[in-house]
Amino acid sequence: MTTRHTVAPKGQGGRGAYRTIGEAIRAASPGDLVVIAPGTWTENLVLDRAVVLTAEHGRGSVVIAAPPGEAPAVTVDGPDCALHNITVWGSDAGLPAVSVSPGAGLVLEECSVEGGRVQVKGPDDEEGGTTAVVLRRCRLEGARLAGLHLAGGVRGRLEDTAMTGVDGTGVVLSGTASLDAVRLRLERTTGSGVRLRGRSRLRLTDSVLAGSGRAGLLLEDSTEATAGESRIETPGAAGVHLTGSARAELTDCRIRGAAASGLVVQETARLSASGCSVADAGANGLLVTGSGEAELADCRIDRSTFSAVHLAGTAVGRLADCRVRGGSEHGVHATGEARIELTDCGISDVAMTGVSVLERAVATLTGCRVAGSAAGIGIGSPAGSTVADTTVTGTKEIGVQVAKGATVSLAGIRISGAGAAGLVVDEGAEATVTGGRVEDCAGSGAVVWTGARPEVTGLHIDRPGKNGVFLAEGAGGTFTSLEVTRAGFPALHVAKGADPVFRHCRIRDCAEALGTDEGAEPVLEDCTADGTPLTFGTPAAAPANGRPGATSSSASATKAADDSEEPEEENLEDLLGELHELVGLDRVKQDVGSLVKLMQTVRRREEAGLPAPPLSRHLVFAGNPGTGKTTVARLYGRLLKALGLLRRGHLVEVDRTALVGEYVGHTGPKTTAAFNRALGGVLFIDEAYSLAPAFAGNDFGTEAVATLVKLMEDHRDDVVVIAAGYPGDMHRFIGSNPGLASRFGRTLLFEDYEPGELVSIVEFQAGQHRYELTPTARTELFSLFQAMPRGEGFGNGRSARQIFQEMTERQAQRVAELTAPTAEQLISLEAHDLPHPAAR
Repeated sequence: MTTRHTVAPKGQGGRGAYRTIGEAIRAASPGDLVVIAPGTWTENLVLDRAVVLTAEHGRGSVVIAAPPGEAPAVTVDGPDCALHNITVWGSDAGLPAVSVSPGAGLVLEECSVEGGRVQVKGPDDEEGGTTAVVLRRCRLEGARLAGLHLAGGVRGRLEDTAMTGVDGTGVVLSGTASLDAVRLRLERTTGSGVRLRGRSRLRLTDSVLAGSGRAGLLLEDSTEATAGESRIETPGAAGVHLTGSARAELTDCRIRGAAASGLVVQETARLSASGCSVADAGANGLLVTGSGEAELADCRIDRSTFSAVHLAGTAVGRLADCRVRGGSEHGVHATGEARIELTDCGISDVAMTGVSVLERAVATLTGCRVAGSAAGIGIGSPAGSTVADTTVTGTKEIGVQVAKGATVSLAGIRISGAGAAGLVVDEGAEATVTGGRVEDCAGSGAVVWTGARPEVTGLHIDRPGKNGVFLAEGAGGTFTSLEVTRAGFPALHVAKGADPVFRHCRIRDCAEALGTDEGAEPVLEDCTADGTPLTFGTPAAAPANGRPGATSSSASATKAADDSEEPEEENLEDLLGELHELVGLDRVKQDVGSLVKLMQTVRRREEAGLPAPPLSRHLVFAGNPGTGKTTVARLYGRLLKALGLLRRGHLVEVDRTALVGEYVGHTGPKTTAAFNRALGGVLFIDEAYSLAPAFAGNDFGTEAVATLVKLMEDHRDDVVVIAAGYPGDMHRFIGSNPGLASRFGRTLLFEDYEPGELVSIVEFQAGQHRYELTPTARTELFSLFQAMPRGEGFGNGRSARQIFQEMTERQAQRVAELTAPTAEQLISLEAHDLPHPAAR
């Protein structure tokens, strides 16, 4: 029979009431009930037998407070103990307020624990037995380090319990502890929401983990967790983070607003998720590294800050019937030796590539859809990826790209509405294409770069904006049963040295069937254009649709001819050699060489119908006088002409006086006239900073700058503007008009010449005029340049040329005094001919 024990202050509770809770517990037998009157009871309670403590007047009326400096308030050493409707206050937030010893048991119902954690210790594994704890409709608040800690052989259960304001981790499971949490509401922890270590186990149902400072759910070591119909909101790190050999299974869960990745799987951990969603992750939606594995079914990943799905190392990812929407990087990104399998998945509206496969990663796509991304699918791995029955639509750039050295098999793929080429096979890539369609692309349907030799069978290309198939110099491959219809340029374009084989190909309703460059070597076997046999070396079939055709040359296959363009007269290699022969300027030479390579690529991409990368040809030359800015500017124009990017490549050199007028209405026409003289070439503005004086007021230079900005936009493909001046002043010029910064994207720094370089300039001048410096003169000249002040009067190369002129004048006077000078004396420049330093 259960005995009731009453606890009340003196003068209350009637006869037989206990004055302290501890007295009542000591008097109670196992199974007895201790009923506590309202009030705050400052005690350290030890429950060493099966008793039930309850508040006489309901929840909130009884507080058990640990004495100051002592903890815990309640220690449970016996089985089957319970507290109902009681509030427990700890004396130190970093210590237990309620402590349950190994082998004991506790039920907290309608209770609050404040200012300390609930700590439950179970027996070690080898001791056997368990410790049991149940919390129903409880609230835990204000603890430090942890709100609830289950360690060792503990079985715990939480029902309808809330935890908040923990300065540390909300729930910690360690050892072999297990916890079943139903409708847990955990908010505002500075550490992780729930952390599992050792071999602990968690089952989470219909719960919310919100506002954790670190991971929402963290699994380490050999832990396991299942979570169903739960939400993890705005964690300060990952939503769910698995490491070690942990295992987790998520069903119908929602992860929102993680500061890092939504789902993280590391080392040898394994994650399974079904019907889940991850949204607004601060990094990846799903990140799998090491040898981790993730299997997702019917999941959604929306608006990731990094790639929605990222696999690295030897990780494995399997996604079936999943959706990726939005995101600032790739939809799916596989690197290292990772393996990604996508089945019936959809990826849309990501800022970069829908599916990107790099290094030695392998991707297998079946029945997938990629839409609205910058690029569709990018394969950059030689390990051998497979794409089958997959659709790529509405990409801003290339539909499918097989990068340099990559290997892929494409079967039944459909590419529609690409903003550039549909399919691109880069240099040295291996691609097998079986069946499929490429339609309505702004560029060429398929582009094959130098050295690539794809095997294409049964591909249909319809309505490409440019060529159906474009083969660059030295490309090849076999194209069997290819169909090209309604191409705006020649259906097949074959560049110099390309030797593709076309078998049983059909061309219909195209501007022209075949365009070839000199030296092209296509093989045509049983090919027709609008029903007429197509052979190499004979006129192509007339277009059946009556549209005007393009010529068969490479240039005309990619852009309209310009009748005013002058024929190319200078060789690119010779011009680059001339650049590198200039004395000094090593950094400038490197920068110009890089620009030339970039523009070569731009030209080739344009010829292939591919979009050009963002590029501004306008430059800022920052350097002191005499550092070769004008010389390099002149060479730059000639280089662009040799590349076919400028019509004439000539240089028009101007300064403020040539652009700025003296009265209202004069500056605009004057600037326009100077600009028009430079069309087709380079406009070189010396001392450009003078157009934006430090105290401009109503200076007409600002009008000249505004006029230049508009003209540069109106004629952006027909002129290059180079603004030159002192390094410190050019920043002011660029900042004087918002349009300048976007148009002058690159600055070349012309450094002052070193003494040895100035000597070389003098020697170059001497060689041009049939003079020679004696060894002594060379040594003295070096010393002269070394001692020369580098103030405003120093002119770098200009100073070197002036010194050479002075040396020739002094030598002429010296030789004139000789009766019969020898040939050697006539050409020798000696130390005597050097100007005295004081004269400088």
